[in-house]
Amino acid sequence: MDGMDAIVAQELVDRLAAFRSHVGRSSTAERVADVLRGQLIEGALAPGSRLSEEAIGSALGVSRNTLRESFRLLGHERLLVHEFNRGVFVANPTADDVVDLYRARRPQELAALRAAENAPEEALARVGEAVEQGERAHENGDWWGVGTANMHFHEAIAALAGSPRVDEFVRRLLAELRLVFHVMSAPREFHAPYLGRNREMYELLRAGRVDEAADRLAAYLDTAERQLVEAFTAQDNS
Repeated sequence: MDGMDAIVAQELVDRLAAFRSHVGRSSTAERVADVLRGQLIEGALAPGSRLSEEAIGSALGVSRNTLRESFRLLGHERLLVHEFNRGVFVANPTADDVVDLYRARRPQELAALRAAENAPEEALARVGEAVEQGERAHENGDWWGVGTANMHFHEAIAALAGSPRVDEFVRRLLAELRLVFHVMSAPREFHAPYLGRNREMYELLRAGRVDEAADRLAAYLDTAERQLVEAFTAQDNS
């Protein structure tokens, strides 16, 4: 492990240590997996990163067996891969993964938007909070933070459905999607245009114009998918 990798690994350990009380020694592997999944959504783990069992287990205060079970669960979600005699690594998505991810998320998010007329006020507020988070990150020039806020925006959109199962499914998709975002060499140019779109959809929701908001989201997802597939194609041809 070179110096930069060591710095990144230590930053991850420090972030995970904050979740130690949340996990607890008697926790299940599912709760550990959810903490790691959250770090993927936040962008703390890049594709191809090797995960240290010792460091992560120590940070979270869990046994090696529990951690390995959580790795196995995340492997089933295509977030981690185990390489024989080498260890566990964060997955490297492909252009085909991009297409499938967008195929899976469209029906969930669009249905949630179209049903938003019945969503409670606190659910709509979460959408607005994510929009404001992205706008603050933009003002600070924090483009990776804009990407994280965008993840929170889409989590909040899915939550409008009021279904824990939809929430769980979309959270898994977004963790994988965040790995996809690493292919974008210019995060500012990629993320910035979507801030205005997020604000526009939120204002349409507040006005009760849910079908219009869903139509805007459908076009939004088409554009993002196309951009990401093009980025992977350019990477593969370079």
